[in-house]
Amino acid sequence: MISAILLLALHATPLPLPPSSSPVQDTAKGKAVYVQWCSGCHGDGGAGDGPAAATMLPRPRNFTGAVYKIRSTASGQLPTDADLIRAIDEGLPGTAMPAWKTRLSDGERRDVMAYLKTFSAFFADTSQHVTLLRFGSAPGGGSGSEALRVGRLFYDSIGCRKCHGDQGRGNGPSAPTLKDDAEFPIFAADLHQNWRFRGGGTVADIYRRLRTGLDGTPMPSFSDLIDQKWLTDEQLWRVAQYVRSLSPASPPEVRDVIHAPQISEGGALSIAPDDSAWNRVTRYWFPLVGQVIHKPRWFDPAVSGVWVQAAHNGTTLALRISWDDRSQSPDSAWLPFVRRVLGTVASDDSVKPAPQLWPDQLIVQFPVAIPEGMERPYFLMGTQTQPVYQWRWTSAPRQAVAGLGRGLERFEALPAAAAPAAQAVYDRGGGEWRVVLSRALATADTANQLQFRTGRAIPVAFFAQDGSNGENGSRMAVSSWYFLALDQPTPPRVYISPVVAMALTFGLGLLVVWRAQRPKRGTTREGTRAA
Repeated sequence: MISAILLLALHATPLPLPPSSSPVQDTAKGKAVYVQWCSGCHGDGGAGDGPAAATMLPRPRNFTGAVYKIRSTASGQLPTDADLIRAIDEGLPGTAMPAWKTRLSDGERRDVMAYLKTFSAFFADTSQHVTLLRFGSAPGGGSGSEALRVGRLFYDSIGCRKCHGDQGRGNGPSAPTLKDDAEFPIFAADLHQNWRFRGGGTVADIYRRLRTGLDGTPMPSFSDLIDQKWLTDEQLWRVAQYVRSLSPASPPEVRDVIHAPQISEGGALSIAPDDSAWNRVTRYWFPLVGQVIHKPRWFDPAVSGVWVQAAHNGTTLALRISWDDRSQSPDSAWLPFVRRVLGTVASDDSVKPAPQLWPDQLIVQFPVAIPEGMERPYFLMGTQTQPVYQWRWTSAPRQAVAGLGRGLERFEALPAAAAPAAQAVYDRGGGEWRVVLSRALATADTANQLQFRTGRAIPVAFFAQDGSNGENGSRMAVSSWYFLALDQPTPPRVYISPVVAMALTFGLGLLVVWRAQRPKRGTTREGTRAA
């Protein structure tokens, strides 16, 4: 009987296999996409050594080792196809890796993903068992004070503060020594900027990174602590919730205009950086990028953006600028880090710069005069014939000067009396600079100093340097032009006039109605006579 069944099976028409749920992937097409869009950074052979790689920190991924940061698998394991596609689709914020979802078609992204896997034999090794981690569900009450208290407690106890710092700005005691598996210097993440987190900035994203770790970096996986019963899954979720609470509720929106309200006409305007009055003034976020136009160029700035507040009292303007900074430069503890950065990042200097203890610097830039139209000077510190007016503040010596910029290499300082008043606070535990610069709206030197006026759009730009990242000279972070508007107080007549107009309109309306309803003279008498 069994033999007959086997014979029948051999001669039976084979049933077709169900269609695969995975789209067909073409590595040949993927190679074409890779050569066009990826090899410039990752290299022809996928070793992370493309022509642009030497200018980047962190360096592009070396695909030959099959070590990936963003995964849904355990530390040390290969990523899934879904993990790779997500990294391609969404990019890696805070690095040179952009999101490709809107640049390449679905087929192109899947083909290039398949081609990336050919760079490493690990993906073809059948002994490699890729297993998804089982992620728990988020416990409730994540934004409550008790949940955040527990999260902070375990943030400290599992060692997060050693790298990320007490307040999470990447300035922990181990921060100056950090390097990745390839010995390149690496920053601990600034936990106050979740929009720059690799792999996403939601609570769930952060929890997954805690579970998987970021392979190839000093960021470990904490799954083993759960396995060892030293930590519960809920407690790790609390850490993720605490970390998420350090960033704004939503990524900051970049707006073109800084509105400076008039605080009190003629009254004193506080320039203390931590004065509580600043809590009532709107903050504006402005992203900064590396100065990559003028040699020597700089692709890896440490300052990713500045928060700006402005206020005036009719006679004086005050600007409060704050930014995250891992050190108060010059800082000798960071000198070895500076040495590694300058030794790692390719330089187009004629002579490679020697590591030094450079200060931090902030530059606020305006035109010399308010333009009538939209014309503005060259944003990169003006030109010889069309200079810009600048306030330059440094951390050592801690002072501010005013002057004219005639290009990156030429700054003409004005007399000391022309400098803006400056006060600065560095929050060492919090890793943040807070600087206030102030000056009279009008000055006697109308030829060299901008005369601020209310009700006008005044171009403004920002530059920053982190001395502990090897930044000085033209190695800096820059912004484009934005605008500063000194708001005018609303005259009382603006509020009174509509009320008066409404009252008059109401009164006239009543008069019209009264006159319309008033009987004409003689009507009553004639009606009585007729009766």
